[in-house]
Amino acid sequence: MVQALQFAPAPAEGTRRVATRFPRRVRGAPPRLLESPRARRWLAIVVPWSEGSVGAGGRLSDDEAASLQRAANGDAAAFRVLFARHRVDVQRLVFRMVGARPDLDDIVQEVFIQVYRSLRDFRGQSKFSTWLHRVTVNVVLMHRRAARSRPTYTEEAPDDLAHDAKQVLPDEAAARHERMRAFGRLLDRLADKKRIVFVLHELEGKAPAEIAEIVGAPVLTVRTRLFYARRELEAMWQDEPSLKGLDGGFSRASAEEDS
Repeated sequence: MVQALQFAPAPAEGTRRVATRFPRRVRGAPPRLLESPRARRWLAIVVPWSEGSVGAGGRLSDDEAASLQRAANGDAAAFRVLFARHRVDVQRLVFRMVGARPDLDDIVQEVFIQVYRSLRDFRGQSKFSTWLHRVTVNVVLMHRRAARSRPTYTEEAPDDLAHDAKQVLPDEAAARHERMRAFGRLLDRLADKKRIVFVLHELEGKAPAEIAEIVGAPVLTVRTRLFYARRELEAMWQDEPSLKGLDGGFSRASAEEDS
């Protein structure tokens, strides 16, 4: 994958650049994915592709910030370090949003091409992880519009994301895989805007305020989309035999956040 990535040349002097605009900084760290019982319920349902998030963590270390600056200045070696550090996390987020498509790695590659082209526009007004999420979401949406197709979750997860499958019994792995596919089919039925907000909040562990930065919508809009995504998934839950008897906790999750 690293060898296949072709770095786009930096724009020539005088070329008009489209600056990335950032809303105000989100204060405080977003909740981690595994800290609540509700999140652990989701983990049990959608393993193996529910662990980790893009750029998880807080502020960059001094070394990371320096490497990021070198990459922004056109240092190919520094960009390869950035690519190696974030590739699997970006791949995981793309997989959560579009499923295991034959062109999944092409989408991931396009994300990093866009990162390379736009890195100079990153001003640190938001966390780098927030900016990287935004680039990833925008590339996925552009890809979906171009493909004019719905995502599919019917194939195997990429090897990088299925690392835990070897650590469980075959029957358990098969059951997990079927739950993952079933849950993915339900996600397929959500509108794009609801699905993205749901994935970012429930699987990436992002707070509504940070999701608002990523998708460019007011926090209230994000909460509304999340509410309706949960309600629609709850209504569809029993349509999948492998999910019957499992408690998605949709209504309870909404009540917990509203209290």
